[in-house]
Amino acid sequence: MTSVAYDWQLTHDLDAFLGRAGDFLRSRPAQHTVALTVTDALRRRGPRGVGGAAPVFGALERDGAVTAALFRTPPYRLNITSLDERDADTLAALLVHAEIEVPGVSADTDTAAAFAEAWRRRAGATPVLLRGERLYRLGDLTVPEPAPPGRARVAGVADRELLARWYTEFAEAIGEGGYRDAGAWADDRISYGGLTVWEDPDGTPVAMAGGSAPIAGQVRVGPVYTPAHLRGRGYAGAVTAEVSRAAVAAGLQDVLLFTDLANPTSNGLYQRIGYRPVSDFATYDFTYDVARTT
Repeated sequence: MTSVAYDWQLTHDLDAFLGRAGDFLRSRPAQHTVALTVTDALRRRGPRGVGGAAPVFGALERDGAVTAALFRTPPYRLNITSLDERDADTLAALLVHAEIEVPGVSADTDTAAAFAEAWRRRAGATPVLLRGERLYRLGDLTVPEPAPPGRARVAGVADRELLARWYTEFAEAIGEGGYRDAGAWADDRISYGGLTVWEDPDGTPVAMAGGSAPIAGQVRVGPVYTPAHLRGRGYAGAVTAEVSRAAVAAGLQDVLLFTDLANPTSNGLYQRIGYRPVSDFATYDFTYDVARTT
């Protein structure tokens, strides 16, 4: 890991990053769920396993202790753990100096807003709020009753084409289309039993819910998807409850999920199942004045 100014250390070496920041990430597994699950996926699939280009990682260290971390797996946005306004501004200055491309940022609400403002000043970008999300943790699971007709089952290789198509539809619906190969995504999830489908009584899949590979005692549920013409029948709640039940049965301490704050239906559904709010997050995209970049 190469030292740089501003108390941050940046690297393209995943092992070096985890050697320095791994304990910090595990110290708050719920708040750091995205960093934990993404870096775990990179370890399983290789350092270019998410976006194709070399990822960048960073750790903020003071007095011998890591206090913040970041990663970016191109073409995705920058992801940052909690920072105050001063450290957000310092980070923005560093990334400009290092000529690191930042198409957007995801972080807790305050950190995302602070970095977006700092990036506006330092890089001449215009921040555009893409979405606000709420992180939930499962309390006491309440399985929806009555359950819709059918049953849940773990998805297998025979489901690959359907799951890849559903993932594409889901990604496009949340503004994340085109970032990732849907077939590779399905292959990875299927490899560790990370997708469950709800199928109707004749065996036709009608909804899916995923789960990240367990790490640091936590698993994050998602994506949850039901095709538009099948919604309103209880499939999403039933399949999410089953994935959640399986995680609890496996002994996971934290069962987590994110919801879009603009979707009151999903927020209400997950709370009825037993999920309780942890904290809010935000995602910004950055646009740039062509005159400043040419």
